[in-house]
Amino acid sequence: MKKTLSLALLLLMPPAALRASGQPATQLELLSFQPDQPMARAQRPAPVTAVVRNTGDHPTEVTARLILPEGVRILRTNAGQPVPLDKGDAEGKLTWELEAGSAMSAELQLELEAEKKTVVRQSLNMQFLPAVTPRKLAYIPEPEAVPTSLLVGAHNCPLWEADKPNMWLNLLKHPERTPALGFYTQENPEVADWETKWAVEHGVSYFIYCWYRTGQGGAVKMRYGSAIHDALFKSRYVNKMKFTLMWENQARGQAGVANEQDLMQNLMPFWMENYFKHPSYLKVDNKPVLFIYRPEFLVKDLGGVANVAKAFDKMRQACRVSGFDGLYILGEYRGTDPKHLLLMKSLGLDYTFAYCWGVPGSPAPEQAVQAQMEYIRKTQELHILPQVVTVSQAWSGWHDEGSIWKLPPTDFERLLRLAKDFAGTLPKQELGSRMLILDNWNEWGEGHYIAPYREYGFGYLDAVRNVFSAAPTAHEDLLPEDIGMGPYDTVMREHFAREARLHELLTRKVIKPGAPEGLVGWWTFDEEQGAPVTLDYSGHRLGGTLLQTARVPGLVGSALVCTGGCVVVPNHPLLSLTNALTIECRVKTDTAGQKNRWIVNRVFGGGANTGYRLGVLDGHPCFELPLTNWSHNLKAAAPLPTGRWVHLAGTFDGQTMRIYVDGAECGAMTRPGPVKPNTFHLVLGNYEAGHGSHFIGLLDEVRLYNRKLTPDEIRILGAALKGAP
Repeated sequence: MKKTLSLALLLLMPPAALRASGQPATQLELLSFQPDQPMARAQRPAPVTAVVRNTGDHPTEVTARLILPEGVRILRTNAGQPVPLDKGDAEGKLTWELEAGSAMSAELQLELEAEKKTVVRQSLNMQFLPAVTPRKLAYIPEPEAVPTSLLVGAHNCPLWEADKPNMWLNLLKHPERTPALGFYTQENPEVADWETKWAVEHGVSYFIYCWYRTGQGGAVKMRYGSAIHDALFKSRYVNKMKFTLMWENQARGQAGVANEQDLMQNLMPFWMENYFKHPSYLKVDNKPVLFIYRPEFLVKDLGGVANVAKAFDKMRQACRVSGFDGLYILGEYRGTDPKHLLLMKSLGLDYTFAYCWGVPGSPAPEQAVQAQMEYIRKTQELHILPQVVTVSQAWSGWHDEGSIWKLPPTDFERLLRLAKDFAGTLPKQELGSRMLILDNWNEWGEGHYIAPYREYGFGYLDAVRNVFSAAPTAHEDLLPEDIGMGPYDTVMREHFAREARLHELLTRKVIKPGAPEGLVGWWTFDEEQGAPVTLDYSGHRLGGTLLQTARVPGLVGSALVCTGGCVVVPNHPLLSLTNALTIECRVKTDTAGQKNRWIVNRVFGGGANTGYRLGVLDGHPCFELPLTNWSHNLKAAAPLPTGRWVHLAGTFDGQTMRIYVDGAECGAMTRPGPVKPNTFHLVLGNYEAGHGSHFIGLLDEVRLYNRKLTPDEIRILGAALKGAP
C-alpha cells in the first residue's frame, strides 16, 4: 500500500510495546513495518516503511538495522544514522528502498536499538515477482484465455464498494492479504478487466457473483450490484469472461421472495432480462446456471417443500419460453448430513455445491486437503444429490474466529489435482464431470482468495493454470504499474489517511489524577463540544470515536446522549479481560421498561460466547459474560430507576458475577472460568454502531477495570450519586 495505508495499520494492529532493558522509563512501540506498495517486483525499487513511537518520559535515540537475504539490497534509506525521538508520543518514520536482483520470497529482519540495547526484532516476508520491463500502454492488453480440461469457475465476493471502506478492516490486521489492485473500489470497469485478464489467462473462465436483493414483494432492488452492473457490464472485455449468480437469500424476510408471485413476476423477469439473456452469462447445454445460497429458506418463503419444487419447475419453463433448454439450479450445502441432502433433493434442485468447506480444528495444510476430499467423496457415496465439486484455499472468518487455516500454493495445487481426478470419475452426463468451483476469488476479509495479492503473488492462479491447462508454464503476469495504469485504491487511501489522522487523536496519552488501581479504560466525555473523539483518561490510549451522537451537560462536565449513536473504541488486547473485571458507569433515563438496550458492549455475533456487556434487559440493569452463545445474563432484582442519575456496576472474579445499583448488590450468578477474549471493538451507548438496541438516556464516567472492585469500593462510588438529579 501507499504510505497512508501503512499508517492506517495503526487503526487495528496492536503495537508491540518494548522497553529498553535497564531503562524502565524508555518505552518504544513499533507501530508498523510493511511495504508501501501492494506488490513488489524484482529489479524495481520496493519501498518499505517502519513507524516507531517513543511513549517514555524522556528522549531517546533509535538505531535501526535491516537484515536482508542474499539477492536483496538497499538502494537508499533514512535510517543510516540514529533517529532521535522526543518524549511524549514522538514518532519516527524509518524508510528503505529495496531492490531484489531476481524473483524470490525474501524474509527481512528489522532490529531496533535504544540505549545500546536491542529492544525489538521484527520479521517481514516479501514476495518479489519476476522482473518486467515497465512500459506505457493505452489500456490493459487483451486477455489471452488458456484452454482448460474442465470449466473452472470461482466465487466472486462483490463487497468492495467505494462507500463501504470498513469491509477492508480485517486486512489492516492482515496486510499480507493486500490485493494486487490495492484496496480497490470495484465499480471501476478497469478493475473488472484486470480480473478478467488474470482469471482467463490462468484457466478461470467464469465468476459466480454473490447477488443480494434488498427487499421482497416488489420491484427488484439490489445491494452490492456494482461489480456486475457498473464494472463488468461496462468493461471492455466483458465478452472474454462468463458470469453467473449465487442468490444470497440468507437474510430472512429481506433477500428472498415474498411468495411465488414475487418470484415469477418480479425476480425471475429481472434475472432473465438483466442476466440470463446476456451473452456472457454462463449457460451449459443451453441452460442458464443459477446457484442458490440457502435453498432451504425458500420452504418458508413459498409455503412448503412441494411448492418450492413446483416453483423451480416454473422457473425452468420460463427459461424454455425464452429460448433456452431449461435452467440448472444448484443449492449450497457444506456438509454430509443425508437428511439435509434429501431435503435439497425434495426441493427439486439439480445439484449441490459448497460455497466453502468448513474444516474444523485450525488444521495444517495436509489435514485441510484430506478433509475437503473426504467431504467430497462422502457426498458422492451417499448417492442422494449429484454435486459440482468446490475446493477451498483458506478460511479465517471476518473476525479471525473459529477454525483458521490456509493452504500455500503448492498444497492448493495438490488439492486441485485430487479434485480434478475425482471429477473425472463422475458420470459424464453430470455437470460435476465438466465443471469445478474454486473458493474464493476475492473474499479478502473472510480469509479465502486466489486473486493475485501480496503474500503469494500469482501463486494460486499459477496452480490453477498448471493443473487445468496444457498452456506453457512460462508466461507473463502484468500488474497495473507495469503498463502505467492505476492506482485503483485512491478512495480507500484517502479514507484511511483520514482515519489515521483520527487515530492520532484517539491514542493521545492522557491521565486523570486519582485513577484507581487496575483501571484499563476511563471515558468521561468531557472533551470540548464538537470533538470527534472521547479520550481514555486511564493513560492506555483507548480513545473512542463519536458516531451520530453528541455531548450534553452531565452531572459534572459533559455526558454522552444516547439516542441511537454511540462511541466506538477500536479493538486492543487490553480490552480482552479474562480472569477478573469490573464495568461501572453513570446513567440517567426518563424511559422505563427498556428492553434489550446496551450501554457497554463487546459481545457480537460471530463471537457471542466471548466478551462482556452491561445494559438494560426487560427494564432491569443487566450484566452479561457469556460462556456459551448469549448466555449468563445477570439481571438486577429491581428495575432501573428513572428521572435521576444512577450508578451501575458489574463485577467478576473468575467464579461469580455480581451486579450493583447505586452501590448496593442487586444480583449474583455463578459463572466459573475465564471470560473468552475476542478481537471486537468496544461500543459505549449502544449494542453496535447504527443499531436499534441502544440505551435511551445519558451516559457518563464509564470505567473498565482488570480486577473485581470490592463491595466497599462499589458502595462508595454509588453513594456519591444517590439522590443526584
